[in-house]
Amino acid sequence: MQPPRPSWQRWPHLQLARLLNALLPSTCALCGGCGGTSIEAVCPACEAAYVQARTRCPCCANPLGIMDAGRRCGGCLAQAPAFDATVAGCDYAAPLDGLVLQLKFGAGLALAPWMGRVLRDAILAAAMPALPDVLCPVPLGPRRLVERGYNQALEVARPLAAAMGVALAPRLLLRTRETAAQSGAAPGERRNNIRGAFGVGNDDAVRGRHVGVVDDVMSSGHTLDEIATVLKDAGAVRVTNIVFARTPPHAA
Repeated sequence: MQPPRPSWQRWPHLQLARLLNALLPSTCALCGGCGGTSIEAVCPACEAAYVQARTRCPCCANPLGIMDAGRRCGGCLAQAPAFDATVAGCDYAAPLDGLVLQLKFGAGLALAPWMGRVLRDAILAAAMPALPDVLCPVPLGPRRLVERGYNQALEVARPLAAAMGVALAPRLLLRTRETAAQSGAAPGERRNNIRGAFGVGNDDAVRGRHVGVVDDVMSSGHTLDEIATVLKDAGAVRVTNIVFARTPPHAA
């Protein structure tokens, strides 16, 4: 990770942030309160209340008991996924699930920098043995990208890559066919729904590298497992999922 810039280099940016905050005061997306000196989309009080550290499976990020810290969950032990690790910023639960929906379907792009910062903090707290060599977002299909006008995973990946000092490769992964939304597929159909839906744009950019795959939500994990399989087939040595929210197992 790149070292922080000297204070004299940060000063103009801090002054600009303060000026923008004074001219365009922000309100918290959760409580509606004034953002104060922060121009982030969520105020510090709400973040402290709802974005809380949890003991998670280091492989799939499902919640675990405190006594199981550092251990893989039963599901990952029984059937290891293609990916090696998952870092999640929070659970996909109220009220944060509403922010994900705002970003995804309501053009709430102002939320993306805050989500990227939450993920940066989660990565630092996870004490990963090594940062990814490159980050790539989960791609949308062409039809859905046209309908939405943006890829929410890419919007989160941009500030995250900048904060971590890691290269961002927006076109590393390709969507090779349109699929029905995973949220609308029955649990038993999700793996078949996503099979063969992804490809790698440049094998040389993957071979021998640790790839971080960024997405807004991880539910069943079938999409990220399929992506990890494709990346491993292209020569990736390690794949880490980096997701803002993790759906609890009973809701996946």
